Amino acid sequence: MATISIYRPSSVLSLSRSFAPSSSSSICRCFSTTPSAFAQQGKSRKEKAAKEKLKKKRKRNPYYKFYNLKEMEQYTLCDAIQYLKAFEVGRSPDSSKYEAHVKLKTKKSGPVIRPNQVQLPYPVKSDVRFAVICPPDSKAAREAKEAGAVLVGEEDIFEDIKSGKAQFERLIAHPKSMEKIQKSGLPRILGPKGLMPNVKNGTISTTPGELLRRLVGGALYRERMGVIRMAVGQLGFTPDMLRDNLRAFVSRIKEDASKLPEDTAKDINEVVLSSTNGPGFSLNGQFRTEKSPPTWQLTV
Repeated sequence: MATISIYRPSSVLSLSRSFAPSSSSSICRCFSTTPSAFAQQGKSRKEKAAKEKLKKKRKRNPYYKFYNLKEMEQYTLCDAIQYLKAFEVGRSPDSSKYEAHVKLKTKKSGPVIRPNQVQLPYPVKSDVRFAVICPPDSKAAREAKEAGAVLVGEEDIFEDIKSGKAQFERLIAHPKSMEKIQKSGLPRILGPKGLMPNVKNGTISTTPGELLRRLVGGALYRERMGVIRMAVGQLGFTPDMLRDNLRAFVSRIKEDASKLPEDTAKDINEVVLSSTNGPGFSLNGQFRTEKSPPTWQLTV
């Protein structure tokens, strides 16, 4: 009888799985023990570093940027008018306007030329709407309406301003109405918009009607970021009219700059002329040259 032998290895490999016993020492749970004060301190350090960086940047360039005019292409007034009229073809001479941009050499942190008004030799038509706050049914109210104010009164105007219904760009007030304006809470609304009447900008008057007529005939301007902008003419103005208005505007800016403190240097660096739909052309101070078009061709 045949014998079948089964081979069995002398040593059997045993597979063992070892599992590490769970213990409180083997499990690590991370809990932040840093107080919130340290986090705030780190944030304040970053803010302080950012402020220091901004201060250094300002120290490097204390003046507003201006260009070397010798390296720029400049134009006579008549040449600039010729090019700007090409951008206004097909538009009404009364709807499009010329605007002057007077760029100053001035420090960023220095005093600015306050909002002011200039009476141009040839006034520019304006769509600015005026409101007058004064005692209703008074002589001042009647004169304000005759002068063209779109809103006249007190309580009614207060409610329209608070509700956002009031439609005007300039505000004049009678001294007798100032106490009511303060109590009504309007300064918080009018102040940020630059509409709050005050003595410095001349918008408080006992004769608001007379002031309104004067403001309508004048042009307002103010310095922003080292530049003063103002409409100096309509498209239908002749080159001579535009020249006279530009002279009056620039002369007034020089006069305002001369009234600033002596340690404040504020000079005119460049005068740029643009139009409602046209680009800006840097003026070289000349009226025209022999190559410029005759003035009669530039009159609409």
